Amino acid sequence: MNTKEPFETVVSRHGPVVWRVCRAVLSTHADTEDAWSETFLAALRAYPELPATANVQAWLVTIAHRKAIDVVRARSRAAVPVASLPEPPAHQDDRPEHDSPLWVAVAALPPRQRHAVAYRYLGGLPYRQIAELLGGTPEAARRAAADGVASLRRTLAEPLVESPTRTVAETHRTGEDR
Repeated sequence: MNTKEPFETVVSRHGPVVWRVCRAVLSTHADTEDAWSETFLAALRAYPELPATANVQAWLVTIAHRKAIDVVRARSRAAVPVASLPEPPAHQDDRPEHDSPLWVAVAALPPRQRHAVAYRYLGGLPYRQIAELLGGTPEAARRAAADGVASLRRTLAEPLVESPTRTVAETHRTGEDR
């Protein structure tokens, strides 16, 4: 009958192999220690369910490799400290996109129209899917999107009405709309 050896014996017998695996993947001593510890913590939790006939060394090497990769991934996601902050963008004085007249007009739409316009013209969804998202029929979704676009056209055309003697083409030709 095969019986499993005590976990302390597993650690002392296979600890050096686990260390070498972790060290091969990781570059620093501290990271290697972390991965080695994490390996044996994970192994301790799973050891009671491990069959007595299992290849313990192969099992530990697999865990060690995965834990070492986890350390590499965690380090790559960590913020890197720098001596000085980078320069701010050169166009910092520009108005953010969400403050443009178009986005202000979109934000002023009723929620159903705003969502229908966004799903249809920004997301490219068919009216059937928009209806599922908003709750209703495809026809109601089509109507909400059409009403939203009509409202946007009216709202965005208002500044051009202020000077009825100038056409849109003249404004674009002279560059005064920029």
